[in-house]
Amino acid sequence: MRSAGIHHITAIAGDPQRNVDFYTETLGLRLVKRTVNFDDPGSYHFYFGDNIGSPGTIITFFPWPGARRGARGSGQVTTVSFAVPHNSIAFWKERLRANHVIAEEIAGRFGNETIRFLDPDGLMLQLVVIPSEVEGSRHETLKVAPRDPSTPLRFTQDDKIFGFAAPTLEVRKPEKTEKLLTEILGFEFVAEENNRRHFRGTGLNASAEIDLVSSEAGFGQIAVGTVHHIAFRAADDEEQLRVREQLVARGLNVTPVIDRQYFHSIYFREPNGILFEIATDGPGFLIDESADELGETLKLPPIYEPNRDEIERVLPTIHLHHSAAS
Repeated sequence: MRSAGIHHITAIAGDPQRNVDFYTETLGLRLVKRTVNFDDPGSYHFYFGDNIGSPGTIITFFPWPGARRGARGSGQVTTVSFAVPHNSIAFWKERLRANHVIAEEIAGRFGNETIRFLDPDGLMLQLVVIPSEVEGSRHETLKVAPRDPSTPLRFTQDDKIFGFAAPTLEVRKPEKTEKLLTEILGFEFVAEENNRRHFRGTGLNASAEIDLVSSEAGFGQIAVGTVHHIAFRAADDEEQLRVREQLVARGLNVTPVIDRQYFHSIYFREPNGILFEIATDGPGFLIDESADELGETLKLPPIYEPNRDEIERVLPTIHLHHSAAS
């Protein structure tokens, strides 16, 4: 496998409306699919991403209202990073401040400007300014014009999140995870800074990057405000099956292929305990609603469609404000 990078990252939220508001209104992502947890249809599964939910842009959530907060630690994806365009840092500092999000500008890892903050449930997020050459010539001349503080902050293509940057995987024995990343998942080691090792796949964008950190911290507890799993891209079903064979040959306990309707998945725990998924790029989020309608209504897999009325009674009502693009 020559990894094109991250397919999606799935975390756990608390209140579903608060989750939708933060990721659409504050961060400007689009709710591209409103469905249920296929393993627990009494709870939502939200997908946020670019306009059509392209692989490499998708952060997803299982909202569990009333559930306890988790704890970051080893054996987890401890930080989710998003890539933002060159020269957009002033916009983002202003936008986060206007939305009452406490953020700090930190020393850029591997030379990239970075803002760090928490989402409403305590999930650690970063906005990482990606050099123009990483994302191509489209970003080479981006500028942030002075903004009138009396007018609402509006997104432009020069400001918006355009996908993931390298997430932080925190582990006790990094050499074991590194062997998996490089020997099976197709990443290459490219740089090191203190106890952080940086890896890159074959994708020509920031979502093909991973940071691996050696940590002696206690093991994390998966609950609200933590990452549940990270998914890597497989081009198609054939590539996914080839990778599954290699993982099984390494002695890893890998699930059969599971149909998630919008992609096909296999799951396994890497040697340090992080739940990994390999997800196919297709069929994508347009198979059951048009691009204009994405995220507007609850979509259910066929197995749950006969129980729609019961499921809708259980799920909390949520509302979209339709201002994420503005």
